[in-house]
Amino acid sequence: MIARLGIAVAALGLAACAPQETPDAAAPEPAQRPNILLIISDDVGSDVTSGMFPGIVDELQRTYGPQGWNHPQVDRIDGHPASTPVLNGLAASGMTFSQTWAQPFCSPTRASLLTGLNVREHGVATYADALDSSHTSFVQALSDAGYATAVFGKWHMAGLPDPDGEDYPGMKPLQAGFDYFAGNLHAALPTFWDWELQVQDETTGPDRWRTMPAPARALPGVAPTTNAAVVKTAQLIDWMAEREAEEPDRPWFGWFAFNLSHATIDQDPSAMMIPEADLLDEVTRAEVEACGGTYASQEVGECSGEATMRFMTNALDTLIGHVLRVVPENTYVIYVGDNGTPMYGRPQLDYIDNLYITREGRGKGTAWQGGAWVPLVIAGPGIDPGGRSRALSHVADLFPTILQLAGLSVPDRVSGGAAGGSIPLAGRSLGPVLFDGARHVREPETDVVLTESVNLMTGGTRVVGVRNDRYKLVCADRVEDCLYFDLAADPLEQYPLEQNAGCTVEDADGVDRNYCLLRQALAERSIL
Repeated sequence: MIARLGIAVAALGLAACAPQETPDAAAPEPAQRPNILLIISDDVGSDVTSGMFPGIVDELQRTYGPQGWNHPQVDRIDGHPASTPVLNGLAASGMTFSQTWAQPFCSPTRASLLTGLNVREHGVATYADALDSSHTSFVQALSDAGYATAVFGKWHMAGLPDPDGEDYPGMKPLQAGFDYFAGNLHAALPTFWDWELQVQDETTGPDRWRTMPAPARALPGVAPTTNAAVVKTAQLIDWMAEREAEEPDRPWFGWFAFNLSHATIDQDPSAMMIPEADLLDEVTRAEVEACGGTYASQEVGECSGEATMRFMTNALDTLIGHVLRVVPENTYVIYVGDNGTPMYGRPQLDYIDNLYITREGRGKGTAWQGGAWVPLVIAGPGIDPGGRSRALSHVADLFPTILQLAGLSVPDRVSGGAAGGSIPLAGRSLGPVLFDGARHVREPETDVVLTESVNLMTGGTRVVGVRNDRYKLVCADRVEDCLYFDLAADPLEQYPLEQNAGCTVEDADGVDRNYCLLRQALAERSIL
């Protein structure tokens, strides 16, 4: 299936890229529309899956090596990513985006993806916040156009359980327009084998769900297990088969959100786990055995946090392979990470071991590249294989992109949520890059993207990053403490630029003008 994705060409390929400026253009008939599968990994940054971007490590080593910055720790860049042959193949079969930002935490990213908005607009600033159910979801437009829709896996947009109030008070999958949900509404699993399955369907109502013990499932070559990643993969595959058997002419959209490679709630003896041996390739099994980990357990032996991140991500890769082998040809597949890799600053809870020089304090939950820079690949009908784009992009862009892939119009404005009224869509469709050879979907200097969150793990630190195509501000709590970087020259943020705090956009040029533009965007759009 991976090889087919890169070369499949459907008659709808060009229609699916109808210009965003013509929202009233006629959409294809439902029978002509493609299926769309969105796959979201959990806590897997670009560092863990750098094999999806061939040459990136060499490029960074040249930038920071003797012929460039001559950084004394340049050797840290060439580290130890996970083994990801399936994701590498998916990337080669479609278009990779090497300049994609997510939000620093799971739920703010998911809310931006679902609504096409920034944090200030959708209001989900922390991993505990609930998305107001009045926000516009792109899924409703798909449903209205005849798509079958379902969510499998982690939702994490309805808030968290509340022992003194309402559990999950925010938007749940059926309220977002989905037909079916099977997974978990909360942020993390107790363990991968001991968890409860939550379901929404036509019997529950849009704001209710039912809960049942974790079932055991198997896959070809994978023995029966309650491992949540296996169960949810099997459920997605079953649902796709049912669509083909029951409604072969009806298009579908699947939202498949892994809990891999997120730490578990139960951290005794480890917050991470060693997957079953039949989920791991030979390279990964050899590493497990060398450090004394026990398969299908949280008994990690002498395996480091960085190693267990690799093990869990290799299992993620294996399971994506099971899905791609049965995905129908007329399907767009989108893979994206939800935030950067964690660096919690505690033993066995630091996971970055590749791509970055400075790692401590720069992972998930921060506005540094290590917290915001995530892999994105889109493959399917009409997308040439092997494409690589440096277009500035954001998870919010998937809202309009998915609608265009479905041949549907993209709204200029969406619901303002609890605040009422309507507000401009923040996301930009990546269709021009995918189909028309465009280099950008944003004006390189004056258009910006944001990564922002409130980090409850550090006492409520407000973290904000704002960037245009080249320059970036990294901020925490105070605008006065922002750092300014040239990402073209210094993509790993090692050498801050001087800041001209007194400049104005009208009077400045060059580096100063870009700084002023970013400061202006910070004042107008961010949560600081």
